[in-house]
Amino acid sequence: MKSRFAFCLALFLTICCMNTFGQSNEVVVLWPQGAPGALGTSPTDIPSMTCYPADPAKATGAAMVILPGGGYGFLADHEGRDYAVWLNDQGITCFVLKYRLGPTYHHPCMLQDASRAVRLVRSRAADWKIDPHRVGIMGSSAGGHLASTLLTHFDAGDASASDVIEQQSSRPDLGILCYPVITMGQTNTNVGSQDNLLGKNAPPELLASLSSEKNVTSNTPPCFMFHTSDDRAVPVSNSLLFADALSRAKVPYDLHIYQHGQHGMGLGGPHGGEHLDQALMHPWTVDCLHFLKEKGFSTRK
Repeated sequence: MKSRFAFCLALFLTICCMNTFGQSNEVVVLWPQGAPGALGTSPTDIPSMTCYPADPAKATGAAMVILPGGGYGFLADHEGRDYAVWLNDQGITCFVLKYRLGPTYHHPCMLQDASRAVRLVRSRAADWKIDPHRVGIMGSSAGGHLASTLLTHFDAGDASASDVIEQQSSRPDLGILCYPVITMGQTNTNVGSQDNLLGKNAPPELLASLSSEKNVTSNTPPCFMFHTSDDRAVPVSNSLLFADALSRAKVPYDLHIYQHGQHGMGLGGPHGGEHLDQALMHPWTVDCLHFLKEKGFSTRK
C-alpha cells in the first residue's frame, strides 16, 4: 500500500505543479519508486526538482541545478525560485531541487539527492533541449555546502546500471557558491547546518570528509563564489578556505568578497515576483554573469 501511495504521489507531482506566476512547471520526482533510505511517503520523504525552462528564443543550452539554503532544516524559496527566474533570463534552464532535510534525514541522503538530480538532468537532456556537458550546480549557505560537497564527491556513473539515470556522471561542469557553508567541526562552522546534516557528536573522520576545503582535487570543477565580510551567520573564512584549496589544486575560480551584505541576501533585491528588478540586484549577479559567459553558459549581456 505504501509503495502504491508513493508512486501515485510521485506521478501527481511529476505531472503538475503551479508556480506563483500561474504557469505550470514540471516537477520531477527523483526516485518514483522511493528514494534510498526514505523513512516514509510524505512529501518531505520524496525528493524532487522543479523545472524552469529558458525561453527557446534565449536558450543557450546550458542548465543549472539549484540547491536552496536553509541550514539543512528548511528550503529558502528566494534562493531557489528567484535564482531560476534570473538565470532563465540569461538563457539557462534551471532545476530547483527539493532535497531531504534534517533532523529527520542526515548525510548521505542530501548528497544522494543532489547527485541524482545532476544525473537526471543529463539523462533527459534531449527532452529539455540542453547540453549534457553544460550542467552546473548552484547553492546558497547550507545549499552551498551541499553544492560544494557534490563538487568534491562526484562519480562517473555506473555504466552497467539497469537504471539509465544512474549511468550518468554526477560531476557538475561548474559550481556557483553563494555565502556557502564549507567547513565542519571548526570554530567558523555553522553549527546548526552541521547538526542538521550530521547529527550531534559526528566523528572526526565524517567531519573531515564533509569539510569541502579538505577534499578539493585537480578534477574539481571551476567555481564562482561570493561572500560578504560582515556575514555573521557563516563567516567569510568559509569561502576563503575553499578558494585557497582551489588555488592550490590549480582549479579555475572567481572569488568576490563584498564588504557589506546580510547572510541569505539572495539576489539582493526584494524576494519574489515575476519580474526581478535588475537595478536592485546585488553586484554579485553581474560578476557571476561574467563568469557564466566565460564558461559558455550564457551569451547574454
